[in-house]
Amino acid sequence: METVLFGLFIAYLAFFTLQFIYYGFIFSRFSFAQPQEGTPKSIAVSVIICAKNELENLKKNLPHFVSQNYPNYELVLIDDASSDDSLELLEEYERMYPFIKLVKVENNEAFWGNKKFALTLGIKAAKNEYLLFTDADCRPNDANWIAEMTAHFTAKKTIVLGYGAYEKIKGSFLNKIIRYETAITAIQYFSWAKVGKPYMGVGRNLAYKKSEFFNVRGFMDHMKIRSGDDDLFINQAANAQNTTINFNSESFTYSEAKKTYLDWFKQRRRHVSTSKYYKTFDKLQLTTHFVSQFFFLTLAIVLLAFQYNWILVAGILGFRYIFNWIIIGYGCSKLKEKDIIFGYPLFELLLMITQINVFITNLFSKPVHWK
Repeated sequence: METVLFGLFIAYLAFFTLQFIYYGFIFSRFSFAQPQEGTPKSIAVSVIICAKNELENLKKNLPHFVSQNYPNYELVLIDDASSDDSLELLEEYERMYPFIKLVKVENNEAFWGNKKFALTLGIKAAKNEYLLFTDADCRPNDANWIAEMTAHFTAKKTIVLGYGAYEKIKGSFLNKIIRYETAITAIQYFSWAKVGKPYMGVGRNLAYKKSEFFNVRGFMDHMKIRSGDDDLFINQAANAQNTTINFNSESFTYSEAKKTYLDWFKQRRRHVSTSKYYKTFDKLQLTTHFVSQFFFLTLAIVLLAFQYNWILVAGILGFRYIFNWIIIGYGCSKLKEKDIIFGYPLFELLLMITQINVFITNLFSKPVHWK
């Protein structure tokens, strides 16, 4: 038994080391970074929003997009064969605002229910080289959203990763978990972009030049995969030379988070099902992070239960939590998510359990995507 416990203790130290490397040398790159002020520009931009049966969200959010404080932009609105009154509302907006271009997508048997097909038509219809993407259920945090996102384009930086936040719901524990997961994900993809290994972005807030889209043949290499119009595209097109990040609060977008655990669980299933198509290195680093996190905590419980070197084990466990808490705290503060910081230990555990549940569920059934 002593030999077994010694082996578990060595493994415990190894997983702690991996966690320390992730948080101390990678995630800290974002958490301790200073916001970079972009250079204000007046480049022509096409803002692209794809909608499918989003009538209520469009009513609520479109006013924020037509009132942007930016001199040179068009708003490309894509109706992806909606069965509600979304198209009628979009047509009304098109009549009211000359800078709106409406793209009407009819059901195509080969691409039925595929958001990537609709987005491709919208991108081709856009008249400008610079493209800025968000979703119909999102609103910009500020009237300077377009100006703030485009300010980070340079001659070399042709992809800008932004932050898509969720609205706070007072008194909702689930809302805090969802926002925690969203913030942690952002800390990860922002950090890896700063390290020079960008691997994903979110369609709720993403900008790139049209040339980047055509350089990788658009979504063709993963068109049959229903999800991934944002993260799979970035995983394929982004690199250390062409990608930058923007985490100034004026650049944020906000959308309503799911209000039930089941709806959020379904959303997580869609997101996780896409990551298996990432590049090998990106899948490896994501898997290594989760595995080291899971087994570090599991082995800590086992070793403490047997009181094996319990003072050292408990000391390492406490150090890990305090150290990671600092890194996560600074990162969440940059993302204006301070209220979730104090729930870190519990949120981490609950999110880990959810991720395991998602993985197991996805093994036996396919998640539902864009309809």
